[in-house]
Amino acid sequence: MTTQANVGANYHQAELDKFAALANRWWDPDGPQRALHVLNPVRLDYLHQRLAPAAAHGLQGIKVLDVGCGGGLLSEAMAAAGAQVTAIDLADELIRVARLHGLESGVKVDYRLTPVEALAAEQPAGFDAVTCMEMLEHVPDPGAIVSACAALLRPGGRLFLSTLNRTPAAFALAIVGAEYVAGLLPKGTHRYADFIRPSELAAWLRAAGLQLEDVSGLFYDPLRQRARLSRRTEVNYLACAVKP
Repeated sequence: MTTQANVGANYHQAELDKFAALANRWWDPDGPQRALHVLNPVRLDYLHQRLAPAAAHGLQGIKVLDVGCGGGLLSEAMAAAGAQVTAIDLADELIRVARLHGLESGVKVDYRLTPVEALAAEQPAGFDAVTCMEMLEHVPDPGAIVSACAALLRPGGRLFLSTLNRTPAAFALAIVGAEYVAGLLPKGTHRYADFIRPSELAAWLRAAGLQLEDVSGLFYDPLRQRARLSRRTEVNYLACAVKP
């Protein structure tokens, strides 16, 4: 596998390889990424809720960057809702799959194979919103990703993040249950040591000059294949921060 990442960039090659291996079935709702298919409408609705006060027509016309877009599930959903979406990833297999699916669906997204830090240098303050979902726990320096995302936001723009909390409940459900008992995710998808507590995320957001607006739990029921927002943040959670 090849990427457009430089030596010393903020990524683990093994992580890129792991997710690139899933590329061909990324859009299969019954495939290894079926949890993302269930979570995606909830993530999109969360964006609508937090952006609605600033946008009279939902996501219509809003410039959004999707960081770590994978095969494009959220990217396409946002574009279909009217947003002007740029989406980036470092796995060329995933970018190819995302572009191919866009051709099939007719939904236009500007997919790019580039690190978020490079794009931040090219387009500072270039976006109304930035999303970074299920990515921070897979990189060596998540704080640097948050900082780059902040640089890409215009004043008043919002950063949306989702990740896993570092709690015993998250270990039991996201790793033992999902990967080893139920087989809902490939084994090795997550490492408990890389999970992120909301307090840690909040510190990175403050250091990047952002103000944390909301933290909401993201509940996923693998038996019924349902998901919803929740007050409980012990396992999965979403966060929204604004740039003053």
